[in-house]
Amino acid sequence: MSKGTVTNDKAFLQQIGQRLGRSEIRTAPPSRNWNFQPQHNVLKDKTADELVQVLELQCQNIHTRCIRTTTPYLESTIQQLIQEYGGKSVVYGKDSRFEEYGLTTLLRETLSQDDIESYEWDDKDQHAAIEQAETANIGIAISDMTLAESGTVVLYSDQHKGRTIQFLPMQSFFIIPKSTIVPRMTQAAMKMRERFSESVPSCVNFITGPSNSADIELNLVIGVHGPVRAVYIVVDDI
Repeated sequence: MSKGTVTNDKAFLQQIGQRLGRSEIRTAPPSRNWNFQPQHNVLKDKTADELVQVLELQCQNIHTRCIRTTTPYLESTIQQLIQEYGGKSVVYGKDSRFEEYGLTTLLRETLSQDDIESYEWDDKDQHAAIEQAETANIGIAISDMTLAESGTVVLYSDQHKGRTIQFLPMQSFFIIPKSTIVPRMTQAAMKMRERFSESVPSCVNFITGPSNSADIELNLVIGVHGPVRAVYIVVDDI
C-alpha cells in the first residue's frame, strides 16, 4: 500500500477559518503532560503467564472456552477440538504461521481422512471462498495480538485471510501465541502505531468471544449475528 499525499490542506483550512472569522494559528498548541495516566499502569507489571491468567478469567465473562497447550501438542489439540465440536467442515486463511506451528498436514490431509472438509481461503475466487465460509462449521485463525483485560483477539486482514472466516462459520477457533498477549487496548494501539507507521491493513478486527446481542429487552443472546461458540487456544511459544 503506497503512502498518500495531502495537498492544499493549508489553503482549505485557511478558507474555513476566514469564513468563521478566525485568524490563522501559526504555532502548534503545547503538548500536555498529564499527571495521571492510568491507561499505562493497568496490568503493566504482569508477567506473560499472569496475563494468560487474566485472559482465562475474562474468557469466563465473554462465554469463551480457553485452552492452554504447547507447540508440540498444538496439532493434536486442534484435531481433538475439531472432532469435539462436530467436525464436518473447516475454513482457514493462507497464513504462514500454520506451517510454522506444524498444522499444514492436519489441515490439508489429515482432516480429509476423517471425512472433514477443509478449505483454505482462495483470494483468486473470493465468491467461492465466501460460500465455503458460509457453510463451514469451524473457522480457524491465528491471533496477531490479544488483549488480556478484555479477552479480545486482534486480526490484521489481507487478501489471503478473508474477514468472513471469523464471522460466517458456526464456531470460531482462535490460536493465540502467548507472545502476542498484551495487557489492554493501550498497549495494542501503541504496538499497531509502531508496526503500521507507513501503511495499515485493509481492516483490523477486534473480536471478543462469540457473537453477543442484548438489544431486545436487555436479554443476552449469543450467536445472533456471528459464531455461536468461540474457543481460544493459547500456545506457550515463549
